[in-house]
Amino acid sequence: MKYLCLICAETMMEGMPADFAASHFEAYRRFTTEIRDSGHFVACNRLLPPDNATTIRVRHGSVSITDGPYVETKEQLGGYYVIEARDLNEAIQVASRIPGATLGCVELRPIAEDDVTLDALGLRAA
Repeated sequence: MKYLCLICAETMMEGMPADFAASHFEAYRRFTTEIRDSGHFVACNRLLPPDNATTIRVRHGSVSITDGPYVETKEQLGGYYVIEARDLNEAIQVASRIPGATLGCVELRPIAEDDVTLDALGLRAA
């Protein structure tokens, strides 16, 4: 089963002292190498800070666009991993090693891959 690991923290890399950010990037590099080697890795990336975000809403056929995130919170979404795990317990074990979990939190969400979802999204293998 695939899981999405949403990494949230109060401070993005851009807001960290340079030496701390370099160390944190290195921790991520090591973690990513480990989960590639273990077969848990599917995908990952870091997001730019929330002030780079654009929020889009469509109401009654009208599109509205605003700068920044929709909700003001202290913890902001900073990146993600998509991992493969046998079950929730194994996914928790992998996600708990994400370096950002020590500074903020990691929200773990199963990815829907049921037939109805795959058909609706046109993703079912032929």
